[in-house]
Amino acid sequence: MSIGITEEHRALASSVHGFAERNVTARGMEHEPFRVALAAQGLLGLHLPEEHGGQGGGLTELAVALEALGEHCTPGSHLPTVLASAVIARSGVAHDLLAPLASGALTAAVALPGGARAAAPQPARAAEDAGDAGPGGFLTALGSPGADLVVLPLPDGRWAALDRADCVSAPLEGVDPTRPLAAVAARAVPEDRVLEGVDSGLVASLAAVLLGAEACGVAAWAVATAADHAKVREQFGRPIGQFQGVKHRCAAMLVALEQARAAVWDAARALDASASASADTVTDAGADSGADAGAGSAPAGEPSGETALAVAVAGVLAADAAVRCAADAIQVLGGIGYTYEHDAHLYYRRALSLRALSGDPGEWAERVTALASTGTRRAMEPDLPEEAGEFRREIREAVASLTAEEPLTRLARFASEGWLMPYLPRPWGRAASPLEQVVIHQEFRAGGVGRPNLGIAAWAVPSIVRYGTPEQRERFLPKTFTTEIKWCQLFSEPGAGSDLASLSTKAVRVEGGWSLSGQKIWNSLAQYADWGICLARTDPDAPKHEGITYFLVDMSSPGVTVRPLKEINGDEIFNEVFLDDVFVPDDLVVGRVGQGWQVARDTLSHERVALGDSWGPGSQHTDMVKLIGRLGGPEALRPAAVEQAGRLWAEGQAVSALGLRVTLSQLSGGDSGTASSVRKLLGMRHSQAISEFCWSLDPASRYWNRMVLATRAFTIGGGTTEIQLNIIAERALGLPRDP
Repeated sequence: MSIGITEEHRALASSVHGFAERNVTARGMEHEPFRVALAAQGLLGLHLPEEHGGQGGGLTELAVALEALGEHCTPGSHLPTVLASAVIARSGVAHDLLAPLASGALTAAVALPGGARAAAPQPARAAEDAGDAGPGGFLTALGSPGADLVVLPLPDGRWAALDRADCVSAPLEGVDPTRPLAAVAARAVPEDRVLEGVDSGLVASLAAVLLGAEACGVAAWAVATAADHAKVREQFGRPIGQFQGVKHRCAAMLVALEQARAAVWDAARALDASASASADTVTDAGADSGADAGAGSAPAGEPSGETALAVAVAGVLAADAAVRCAADAIQVLGGIGYTYEHDAHLYYRRALSLRALSGDPGEWAERVTALASTGTRRAMEPDLPEEAGEFRREIREAVASLTAEEPLTRLARFASEGWLMPYLPRPWGRAASPLEQVVIHQEFRAGGVGRPNLGIAAWAVPSIVRYGTPEQRERFLPKTFTTEIKWCQLFSEPGAGSDLASLSTKAVRVEGGWSLSGQKIWNSLAQYADWGICLARTDPDAPKHEGITYFLVDMSSPGVTVRPLKEINGDEIFNEVFLDDVFVPDDLVVGRVGQGWQVARDTLSHERVALGDSWGPGSQHTDMVKLIGRLGGPEALRPAAVEQAGRLWAEGQAVSALGLRVTLSQLSGGDSGTASSVRKLLGMRHSQAISEFCWSLDPASRYWNRMVLATRAFTIGGGTTEIQLNIIAERALGLPRDP
């Protein structure tokens, strides 16, 4: 996925890519013709109201375009120009500047709070050459020293949009030769150019999102370039993308990119929503009082609440992802990536510049910790279309009816009415569409009606529905839904692990069925299970992924021995199961004999979704903040721990945003791509990191002592981290499979 996930946003991104391919070369492109071409395409005014020469979109649309432009490392002044117009549009005055900015008649530079980190020499050196800086001194601005308009802070804390004649400016050297920087200072400040309602927090927030969007584009180029090179560059007789070290590096780059995209997307839509709410408030107030409500934009200072939290998360993750991905691309490219012969250095330079200009990620992380510790939360709920309303009323009535039932009657209705797995076809589910599934989840949660956790059955049931016989479905599913039948999974083996196709458990044909012999391991809760889903090899001469059959095994059958394994936290969840000539009748084969791999892949797909949907109990970023509160708040932590807590919260919130993006993609009929696998990988690692951090804060806690041990299993079960990276690299990036 790109930042945009709707059909309209994907079309916009495709259009901008086409434009950039026709108009951009990263080396030597003249800035002025490119700016004119951008304006002609309407890309400088995507986010501005139509009455001011814009396209009527918002920051989300602008972010989609900037990501696409970032993939081409576009040069020149378009980024500071659209940033300046975004700032001005949120002020109460100076809207007469928007139309010329949108048309390309004016260029702009913007002084950024973190800008000094991007420039060398220091602004003071430029001051010697440029003359009197006035009381505010020189500041580092993104943009050309010859920009027509300069947006900068004043000594009293206000911000202004000044003409070039009212400023002193001089060029600065930065690490990115395609993006100019300037030392700027105010010489005169006309009162009508003061931007009422604008403060440094607002400018920093808009910069974090727009620069973060371009950073995502830089990272996307790096991921694609590294993967493409790894497919064709050969060493030791095979493509380097076949070596797991290279493959995992490329996959990790994609994971960092998707996390950054989710964060920037969420921050952009949060800022759009807050601007819309502010405009509505001003308009309503104007209507009530008869006063002029202005040009449709409300004065807005620094974002607060969940909008500020979303922006800070983007500040933590986006620019860092660009630097990491660009650096890793150079590593994959090898020597050529370190020379001027390849464009990789330009993208690395751009990434470094963006990170310096958008603010220190560590400071953004501290901001995240401060906001989260005071109770600020970012809601991750999809905006549903109008047609959800009628269905919601129906579900709400059903929830009320279920709430009034006795527990056993309610459980029976869960099963008979298809509420447990509503996406299944009737009568086992409700044949619910993605939209209906979301509404059902929301209404059951709002009504406080908890549905039972089916455990392994949640993975097995869909495969029985899809591949099982009518008799199997009638025999097993009703009692599974009422929890009378509990299931375990008999897939993994001591010698196979995640390589299920290498299993050695054999099934030999006998009268009326099959005799199974072998050993299974890592079988969760097998000591309590009534039935197991089991893979066994029925044709030892068939190719590796063939000759495997999917069986339903009665765990009380003669020859089944279950031996619990004590884990590092003292629990006994996993087991090893021995099968010694266990008889399984023909009517307990699911699917066709020899075609069990197909059924197993279906089961494993449900396993990955289930595991990715829950990061494990007590190992989320919200639990971390609760602990920090009990310990006395951020003030009680070491400074390094405050920053680390903010980074962990940002990662957790980005995982939640990824989940929402997957949901929205499904609702729109789109393909979420590898987002589910990325979310599972991030979620499991995040659980471990949270547990380790919380244990370090409170090592005397029995709870965190337990969790720091328990979460070690999270990156092993359901496909290890390494397997997930292989899946992402091979399926998303097209890297060659290891032979």
